[in-house]
Amino acid sequence: MTKKILYRGAEAEILLSTYMGRTVVEKRRVQKAYRIKEIDRQLIASRTREEAKLMAESRRIGVSVPLIYDVDLFNGIITMEYLAGDRVKDILNILGKQKRKRICQKIGESIARLHNHDIIHGDITTSNMILFYDRLYFIDFGLGCKTIEIETKAVDLHVLMEAFESTHSQYSSCFNNVLDGYKKNYRGDPVRVLHTIDDIIRRGRYR
Repeated sequence: MTKKILYRGAEAEILLSTYMGRTVVEKRRVQKAYRIKEIDRQLIASRTREEAKLMAESRRIGVSVPLIYDVDLFNGIITMEYLAGDRVKDILNILGKQKRKRICQKIGESIARLHNHDIIHGDITTSNMILFYDRLYFIDFGLGCKTIEIETKAVDLHVLMEAFESTHSQYSSCFNNVLDGYKKNYRGDPVRVLHTIDDIIRRGRYR
């Protein structure tokens, strides 16, 4: 099978490929010509390792992510399961009210599970979620990290709130369903997280 580019971004290319007879996705980090070659390789290896670790830990705690088949630190490639599902971004606006509500609650539940273990996704948008056989998968942990900071957890949710307002503006209230799922499953104090989101919004408004 000839490799097919599914997406090309500033930091990585996403390719459809094969691995041991399976159709897979390769996430290949892009080398930066402006960086010293050795430093660039170290950064690529470090970020590839961190993303793979976050994905593996997310799966262990019950958040659905693609299976990882291979990690090539030297070339910055993660080979993972291909999910022939739908991006939530592409289907959320056409779903029935009850299914849309259920999916949004599932999103909140999954984010809470991540935050319970101090995992920050870093780019939670409906573009980075796939619905496959009625299961919600999170993809692209490239900007992720681990931290106990409430502010960073609030930023994670704020990114999603802005995604709802821009991509799903007619259903922006669905973010409340996300928060319902989050509050029911977050083991910390969800009120602190929500207050911090409000602070982030105010800082952005008066900057």
